[in-house]
Amino acid sequence: MRTDDSPVPASSPPPAAGRLARWWSRLTRRRPTPARLAAALAAALEEDGRAVLVVGADGKELFRNRAGHRLLGGAADPLATLKRRAGGDERASAGLERLEVAARLGAPRRAEIGLPQPMGRREWLALEVRPGDSPGGLIWIAEDVSGRRAIVETLRRENERLSDFVDYLPVGCYSADANGTVRYVNQRLADWLGRTDEKLVGHSLDDLLGSTPNPEEERSDLRFKGRSGEVFQGMIAHSVFDEGGEMFTRSVVVRDPLPEQHLERAVRAAERRFRWLFDDAPVGIALVDPDGTLSGCNLALQAMLGIDRNDMIGHPIADLIAEESRAGAVDQLGRVMQGSLPGTHLDVRLAGKRAPIAQLFVSPSHEDNDINGLVIHFIDATEQRNLELQFAQSQKMQAMGQLAGGVAHDFNNLLTAMIGFCDLLLQRHGVGDPSFADIMQVKQNANRAAALVRQLLAFSRRQALQPRRLAVTDALADLSTLLRRLLGETIELKMIHGRALGLIRVDPGQFDQVIINLAVNARDAMPGGGTLTIRTNAVLVDQPVQRGPELMPPGDYVLIEIADTGTGIGRDTLPRIFEPFFSTKEIGAGTGLGLSTVYGIVRQTDGFIFVNSEPGQGATFSIYLPRIDGEPAAESAVEPRRVIAEESPSPTDLTGSGTILLAEDEDAVRLFGARALRNKGYTVIEARSGEQAAEFLRGPNPIDLLISDVVMPGMDGVTLAGLARTERPQVRVILISGYSEDVARDGIGPDAGFAFLPKPFSLAQLAGAVKQALTDRNTER
Repeated sequence: MRTDDSPVPASSPPPAAGRLARWWSRLTRRRPTPARLAAALAAALEEDGRAVLVVGADGKELFRNRAGHRLLGGAADPLATLKRRAGGDERASAGLERLEVAARLGAPRRAEIGLPQPMGRREWLALEVRPGDSPGGLIWIAEDVSGRRAIVETLRRENERLSDFVDYLPVGCYSADANGTVRYVNQRLADWLGRTDEKLVGHSLDDLLGSTPNPEEERSDLRFKGRSGEVFQGMIAHSVFDEGGEMFTRSVVVRDPLPEQHLERAVRAAERRFRWLFDDAPVGIALVDPDGTLSGCNLALQAMLGIDRNDMIGHPIADLIAEESRAGAVDQLGRVMQGSLPGTHLDVRLAGKRAPIAQLFVSPSHEDNDINGLVIHFIDATEQRNLELQFAQSQKMQAMGQLAGGVAHDFNNLLTAMIGFCDLLLQRHGVGDPSFADIMQVKQNANRAAALVRQLLAFSRRQALQPRRLAVTDALADLSTLLRRLLGETIELKMIHGRALGLIRVDPGQFDQVIINLAVNARDAMPGGGTLTIRTNAVLVDQPVQRGPELMPPGDYVLIEIADTGTGIGRDTLPRIFEPFFSTKEIGAGTGLGLSTVYGIVRQTDGFIFVNSEPGQGATFSIYLPRIDGEPAAESAVEPRRVIAEESPSPTDLTGSGTILLAEDEDAVRLFGARALRNKGYTVIEARSGEQAAEFLRGPNPIDLLISDVVMPGMDGVTLAGLARTERPQVRVILISGYSEDVARDGIGPDAGFAFLPKPFSLAQLAGAVKQALTDRNTER
């Protein structure tokens, strides 16, 4: 038993202490982990419109948001991009240098830098560097403030103009408080009295006027002492207003009293001056009443929206904002009107004929310290947004093209080995062999895969084109029989040609593939039958045409429209139809490469393709190809490229003799090529890389022919071929590649004398190319 003075055992905490412990335990369990806090902070910074870059003490980049990729350079030199853009501008370069010095010293600094732009304009960026939480770390922040600077500069000029206007009115103006102390004097009245405004403000009305006017009288006549001591008669008209509980006067002094109509004329002139400053502002301006209705707007806003002023005044400001942006914008405007926000910046789509994208800068207007409305400045950002979309789309399509080209290159290596080893097997298994049909089935499917790879190269714009002048009418007439056979009996084909179409410059085979692919797609969209209409016409585009991210420049075009009456394309699907491997057909019913191939061919021919479609209303593909004048090119006038790619009849005897150096980093392709050539009687030296092949070229072994892959790690085939020309000029060269000849020959002159064999190739094509190259070599001797 313990007394009241005995200590409490540690195992039995007081009830209050127990509750505190349980509360602290629950609180610590609910606290987010540092990882969750970091993730939340990173997500918030990603949505920040400012560019943010965090650099650690070791100089490595710790974090960068999306905007940081556009405005800031690498962690080693975040201002590198901006210094290049500054060029020789001393002000911008000096400001960037001061920021770099502050970064090296670990001191915080903020500056607004104006980067020079064409026509004397500047792009303003607010840049800030400050130390991070860890010693030696830095945080870089950049924000584009060009819009704010433009508005501030505009407002400053307007205030200066308005101030100048009031100062040099043909009447004097002053304001005084309840004690009769002068608080403001305009320049006109100061000139009349022969003193500066600094010597007048703060003095009593008795010093200024010789007496204090009766505030209960709206008008009074007084005598003034002028600049040179002359006395002149003046009339004072004033009104009294309350500002924060203190009484002030607004007074006008008219020298040598004028008739009342003259004063009214002066007031109207002042109003006209204000309207001129308001209407001629370079940005749209709207004045909004507390109930949210528009009470005034300038000409720039009318032009931006395409709506007359009379159709806007008295209507809610929300009616000027498109439906998809309206809810968020109304909420922000309401918060500014209530005073919970000092101002805001919005990016919205506006209503009206043009439906432009605009940046809204919202500020409250005050009277007697109360918010009595909003002033909204509108800056048209449509062109900037379109440029951003074009840039994003071009990056996306370029990335897809690079991926498609890389996949095609690697796949061609695999197909070369598959087709080659099938040919080797066919040499041992003849037509009567039970395995012959199976081997042929493998080879045929490999050839089908090769056709798909060519479509990938077409989308990536890496296939070889042989363009020539072509009459669209003749080309479509030649295709009509094939198209009717492809479409079947349930689909009617109509062709409507315009007059004086002129010519286009395209690869005939690729042009046929474009029309056939679109016709087959139209056929699949009309399972129950319908009509496919092909129209041609010559069109003159006199203004740039913006369709989504594509911008078609002005010029003369031949328009080919392919319209069907099928099921149409949904609005969600329409933006993706040109992406490779994207298909709306059932799984196994299509590869998703048809329209992507069409897009690649048309764009590589400097043309444009647009689509108009609605579900259930069919689809219309419009192809614009540059129009040229002249006569169609004769078939014989076009010199074919030196590409050994066709399964043309090979020489009867493909055997031969000589030493061949085969440089190929892909083991399967090299093994097939070496076995095939040894079976034909050649001596083959195998090299796994360009460096190993270079050692053989410098060695003592005789070499009659070099076969080299173009793309190899280390020394590539082009460099190896140039070395062969230097070390052994008599050696013939055949370049092989999974890319097209145009891409593979990049960096090789047209007179270099190298033959080219595209992958995939068969045993007969390889042996025939070697036979031809060695025959040409012996003939030159």
